[in-house]
Amino acid sequence: MRYMLTYDLMESARNTNQWLGATANAMASYPLFSMVPNPMFSWVSAWGEVTERTYERMIVKPDWGIRTFTCEDGKDHLVKVETVVERPFGDLIHFKVHGREEQPRKVLLVAPMSGHYATLLRSTVKSLLVNCEVYITDWHNARDIPVSSGKFDIEDYTLYLVDFMREMGPDTHVVAVCQPAPLTLAATAYLAELDPKAQPSTLTLIGGPVDPDATPTEVTDFGRRVTMGQLEQSMIQRVGFKYKGVGRMVYPGLLQLASFMSMNAERHTKAFVDQIQRVMRDEASDHDAHNRFYDEYLAVMDMPAEFYLSTVERVFKHREIARNEFVVAGHKVDMGKITDVAVMTVEGANDDISAPGQCIAALNLCTSLSDSKKASHVEPGAGHYGIFAGRSWRVNIRPLVINFMNVNARKQGARKAANKNTAA
Repeated sequence: MRYMLTYDLMESARNTNQWLGATANAMASYPLFSMVPNPMFSWVSAWGEVTERTYERMIVKPDWGIRTFTCEDGKDHLVKVETVVERPFGDLIHFKVHGREEQPRKVLLVAPMSGHYATLLRSTVKSLLVNCEVYITDWHNARDIPVSSGKFDIEDYTLYLVDFMREMGPDTHVVAVCQPAPLTLAATAYLAELDPKAQPSTLTLIGGPVDPDATPTEVTDFGRRVTMGQLEQSMIQRVGFKYKGVGRMVYPGLLQLASFMSMNAERHTKAFVDQIQRVMRDEASDHDAHNRFYDEYLAVMDMPAEFYLSTVERVFKHREIARNEFVVAGHKVDMGKITDVAVMTVEGANDDISAPGQCIAALNLCTSLSDSKKASHVEPGAGHYGIFAGRSWRVNIRPLVINFMNVNARKQGARKAANKNTAA
């Protein structure tokens, strides 16, 4: 499946389904059919509307949609997305709130490169904008990156994070969400040894697979069962002729989405059937709960093949970070070099992707870090999504993270001991 033909056939199938949905909606909505008492035409029209929207969203990068922000003065202030550092595979962007004083906390959100755009963290960004200066890693779709830009694997990802942290300075609070947690830990250790003045003040790791074997899940079991040869043969394709990255080896976003959907096929099927019924009854809207969720969930991006394969091989199979054997650009990274960065881990008790125990392993790797600079939290009843974007994040986790930042901010001088709630 390495050839462009396969990639183009997959895109053609997506495009055909979008066209079928648009055609069904247009034909079944013909005014004359409203005189027919049979509800079939209403159903076909609703099916077409939902189908067209579903397949259209798969190739569209969602907008951040954060245009204004209401500050303490009661006024709406414009929010501008500014590019701070521009790179081929990803940018560092800043949400600048015009007319507002600079906030005391400078936060770098490290978004995952796992098939979805950084906009998946939109609600996380909005919640932190209340009293933080928010920056985020905005990774690019690999299909739009020319082959001339070179490769991009987990070492390159780590070096990108190193450069972003250097750009932001030592008063930064870094929050890594899900997949980048182990690489963000490695980037922090890299700076601790080679450029200690650029270390962030705090590092918060949320639901990430620092040690995938600590608590096995379906994801880690898959990584163990499948060989690298099987993955390369079955998952990797070349970008087709339609995009700037033509010829680049990628793990296609559409293939990733198919895997996601198949894991909970019954739930997704019910969601779409229910949405068709709502459209028939004129109870749906552009911004209802279904469309808000699936407009983001269905928007997928291709990953560079080197990044996907090296993640599976080095993070999950060989557990290089968990064993403190990770090498970046010929330099062996030692997590024990972290001595001046407060580290906190957050896990969800019901997380079936990165189960409790996988993330807290980071604290054991920081052997030279005092207990007063370590903290952990396990959120009862929370799944993977909820610990960074759901009610659990807003009500319980976000206040804990903000307090952790306040207590361990370098400019405050002496630090107080952080509360520690270790995983059971």
